[in-house]
Amino acid sequence: MSSSPSFSLPARVRVSRLPLPPAQNVRVQLNKLFPSLDVGQADAAAVALAGGRVVGAALRFAEQPQPRMELDPSWRGKGLEAALSAAVSSETGDPEASEQQP
Repeated sequence: MSSSPSFSLPARVRVSRLPLPPAQNVRVQLNKLFPSLDVGQADAAAVALAGGRVVGAALRFAEQPQPRMELDPSWRGKGLEAALSAAVSSETGDPEASEQQP
């Protein structure tokens, strides 16, 4: 295990994989980010939190090879995209584990 994280995220941001199905309050927030998707059908989900607020999320569906991602525009380009993608792509949900795979 490395002593430094694979992703350089802003200090107040945390990326976490969600247990499925998401809790009702989380599902409401995901529905705001993905109004045209049935978030309950996702095979994997991860959120980026800053100051207790959801600033981004990624969903993976079995029929789509690439995760669907939405970010608050003010948080784009800060490393959240890669961390969210890794979190939903990793079998363990650990963004660092996914990043280290070939």
